[in-house]
Amino acid sequence: ADPKDVNAVYVLEVDFHKSTDGGRTFNGIKVPHGDNHSLWIDPTNTQRMIAGNDGGAMVTLDGGKNWTAPLNQPTAQFYHVITDNRFPYYVYGAQQDNSTIAIASRGDEGKIDRTEWYPVGGGEAGYIAPYLPDPNITYAGDYQGNITRYDKRTGQLKGISPWPEISDGHGAAGNDHRFQWTAPIVLSPHDPNVLYHAAEVLFKTTDAGMHWTAISPDLTRNDKSKQQVSGGPINKDDTGTEYYDTIFTVAESPVQKDLIWVGTDDGLIHITRDGGQHWTNITPKEMPEWSRISLIEASPFDAGTAYAAVERHQFDELRPYIYKTSDFGVTWSKIVNGIPETTFVRAVREDPKKKGLLYAGTEMGVFVSFNDGAQWRPLQLNLPTVPVHDLVVKGDDLVLGTHGRSFWILDDLDPVRQFNEEIAKSDFHLYPPQTALRVRSDEPSKAPGVGQNPPPGAVIDFWLKAEPKGETKLEILDPAGKLVRKYSSKELEELEGPLDPEDEKPKPLIKPEAGLNRVTWDLRYAGVTPVRDYYLFEYRDGARGPYALPGNYQVRLTLDGKTQSVPLVLKLDPRITVTPADLEKQLALADQIKNQLARIYATVNQIQDVRGQLKDLGKRLDGHESAKNKDLLAAAGELDKKAVAVQEELVQLKIHANEDSLAYPIQLDGKLAVLATIVESSDSAPTASSYQVYEKLAKLVDEQSTKWNAIVASDLANIQKMAAEQKIGAIWNPIENPRKDSEGKDVTSAQPN
Repeated sequence: ADPKDVNAVYVLEVDFHKSTDGGRTFNGIKVPHGDNHSLWIDPTNTQRMIAGNDGGAMVTLDGGKNWTAPLNQPTAQFYHVITDNRFPYYVYGAQQDNSTIAIASRGDEGKIDRTEWYPVGGGEAGYIAPYLPDPNITYAGDYQGNITRYDKRTGQLKGISPWPEISDGHGAAGNDHRFQWTAPIVLSPHDPNVLYHAAEVLFKTTDAGMHWTAISPDLTRNDKSKQQVSGGPINKDDTGTEYYDTIFTVAESPVQKDLIWVGTDDGLIHITRDGGQHWTNITPKEMPEWSRISLIEASPFDAGTAYAAVERHQFDELRPYIYKTSDFGVTWSKIVNGIPETTFVRAVREDPKKKGLLYAGTEMGVFVSFNDGAQWRPLQLNLPTVPVHDLVVKGDDLVLGTHGRSFWILDDLDPVRQFNEEIAKSDFHLYPPQTALRVRSDEPSKAPGVGQNPPPGAVIDFWLKAEPKGETKLEILDPAGKLVRKYSSKELEELEGPLDPEDEKPKPLIKPEAGLNRVTWDLRYAGVTPVRDYYLFEYRDGARGPYALPGNYQVRLTLDGKTQSVPLVLKLDPRITVTPADLEKQLALADQIKNQLARIYATVNQIQDVRGQLKDLGKRLDGHESAKNKDLLAAAGELDKKAVAVQEELVQLKIHANEDSLAYPIQLDGKLAVLATIVESSDSAPTASSYQVYEKLAKLVDEQSTKWNAIVASDLANIQKMAAEQKIGAIWNPIENPRKDSEGKDVTSAQPN
C-alpha cells in the first residue's frame, strides 16, 4: 500500500501491477526482471521505491517509469556449483530465474568480466555436469527432468531427458516419473561417459543420453498424499517444481567404482556397491523423519566413509544436521558441534588433499572442521552472511555457490590445510606456499561490477603471534641462493618505474600484524630505482624487474633475529609451450635492459645531485663579489650546462601528465622501457630486431655515460679545487664518494641540506 495515497496499491507476482483507484482496476508497470517478491516505498517520497525480484534489487526515482539495471550487482542465486579441468578452470551453476553459467576463475585482463562467461544450456534450476575430457560439452538440467547436452562449438542444445513428458498442472502422483526442481545430474568419477540422473529412481546413460536405464527401484517413501497438485482453492500453481518423494542427491565414491550413495527429499539414504544391482536402506535411525538429504559427500579417501548434509528448514526447524558414516552406512554419528543451533546446513565437502578437513555450506555462511567434524568454526573472512547452497574444492581453492551473492572463491587453501593448534601457539610460522604459476595478466582491476582475479603471483602466508618490534623481512631466493626480491617492514614499496603523480604515497613493503599475514610476490625481480618526481606515463612498466624463470625457489622470513625458510615452486602457465632456453634468452635481455635503465637513472640522480650542489653554491656566494668567485660561478654555470645536456639525452623531465610524450619526445630511458615491455610481451625468445634496437640504445647510453664521467673528472674536479682554495665549503663527487645513509645505502639522489 502506498503510504501517502489511500487509493494507490501495488500487487507483486510474476509481473508488477499498480492500482490508483483502490484496487478496482490495475495497470502493469515494467520492471527489468520478473518474479517480483518485495517492494519498499519511501514514506517521505513515494516516487522512490526498491523492488526485489529474482533478478536482484532495482531502484526507481520516478514511480516505476525507469529502474536501475539488474546486472549492476552480483546477486545471482546458484543452486549448485561445479568446476572443470581447464586452465583457468571454469565455474558452473544454474541461477534462479536466469541462465546457466560457465565462468572463468581468472581473466587475462586483470578482472573477470562479461566476456569470461557464457550459458551452457539447461535452465534456471538444477545441476550442471561439464564433460571433463572436452570442455566444449556440458550437461545441464532443469525441472521436470529436462537435460540438455550443449556443444559450444556449434551452439546447439540437444534435449536428452530420460522421460521428456511435460506435466504442468498435473501433480506428481500420476506421473511415470517424479523429477525434483534441482534433480541431480552427476558424471561418474571413474568413467566420464557414465552420466547419472535422478527422479524417484536413478537413471544411467553411457551414450550421452541416447539411451537411459533405471538402475534402481523407487528409493523414496512414495507417499501419494504428498504428490497432489500444489496451490490453493483459488489458484493452482503446479509447474513441476513442487514435486516430492524424489532423489535429491547422488554421489559415486571416487575410490570405489559402482559404489553409489543416494539421498532423498523425504528422508531416506540408500547405497549400492554393485552399480545398482542391489540397494540397501542405510537411513540414520536417529535422523528425524521426512528430513531432506540435501547433499551426500563420498569421501575421496575411504570407500566406506560418507557425509550427509541434512536440512529441515521447511518444517521451520533451523538446526544443523550433518551425519557421518565410516562403515558404509551401518552406523552414523551426528557431527555439528560448533555450528550455531539456528544455522541449518545444505552442503558438506571433504578436502581431497587432507583427510578429515571438512567444509560446510550453511544458511549463514561457511564453516570448517579440522578434525573430521568433531568441532566446527567459522571460515567467513570477507564473505557476506549469505546462504551457501553448495561448495566444492578445486585444486587449492574453495568455490562457493551462494543464494543471492553469486559465486565466491577462497584462493589458496594451503594455510587452512596446514593449520594446527601448535602453529597458533608459536611466535611465528611461515607456511609453505602452493605452486605458483607464471600467468601474465593485467594489473588487478578496481572497476565496479567485475569479478576479482586471483592474486597475481606467488601467495606467501605467515603467522605472527604478536606484532614484531623490529624489522620483518621476507626474501625470495633463486635456485642458486641469490636474492631475487626482498620485502621489508622498514622500507617503502618499490616504485616499479617512475612514480605516477596520481599514485598514493609509498607504503611499507609489508606491514606485519598479529595473526595471519599475506604477501604476494609478483614473480619479478626488483625494479629500477626511479628518478625523484619523474613521471614516465605509459612506459613505466618497462622499469619493472623481469620475470623470474620457472624453477625451485626459497622463501625466507626473518624477524626479531629468527629465520624460517620454505621452498617455493614456480611453474609456467600451463597453456604455454616454450623451451627453457628461450625463456633464459628473454630473461638475459630483459636484465640487460634493466641494467641500462639503472645506469641512466643513477646518472640522472648524480646530475641532479650535482646541480643541487651548484645551486647551493650560488646561494652561498651571493653578495660576495670577487674575481675568484666570479670564475667559480662561471665554471659552475658551464658545468650545469653540460650536465643538463647529458640529462636531456637520457630522460625527458618535461613529461608530467598523460600524453605529454606526444609533445615532449621520450629519450633513452623511455625507449629502453618500451623495448623491455616488447621483449617481455609473451613467454618467448626475443626477436632479432629487439637485440638490434637494444645494441643501438645501449651504445647511446654508453656515450652519455662517458660524457658524464668526463665532466665529473674535469669540470667537477676543477670546481672542487677552486672551492677548496677559497675555503667556501666542500663540493663532493657523487661518483667517487656517494653519500650513505645509516644502513650504508647510496642516497646521492637526495637533495643536499
